[in-house]
Amino acid sequence: PVPDEARLAGMPRTGSVDLATVGGAVVGIWEMTAGAMRDIEVDEVFVVISGRATVERVESGRVVSTIALVPGTLCRLDAGMQTHWHVTETLRKVYIVVDADGTS
Repeated sequence: PVPDEARLAGMPRTGSVDLATVGGAVVGIWEMTAGAMRDIEVDEVFVVISGRATVERVESGRVVSTIALVPGTLCRLDAGMQTHWHVTETLRKVYIVVDADGTS
């Protein structure tokens, strides 16, 4: 379950599994059920493989951009970015994550 302090709406659940490490990057699958939550991102590139959602970039408490997420969407998130995830259909993505120091 998404912790109360991160939950914005509904009762979303998240889960992930790391599949491999390639050249210092972790490749895995992440999933979120319907609902909304806030997050602070790490450096990440992902592609949506199923589901529907929007992710909002938030600065100083206000939404500055919104990306629609559907199967096939490729997205890049920057470390420290504040986001709001609004999932309408269970979202599943394949991610690639590298820590700021270049290690996973």
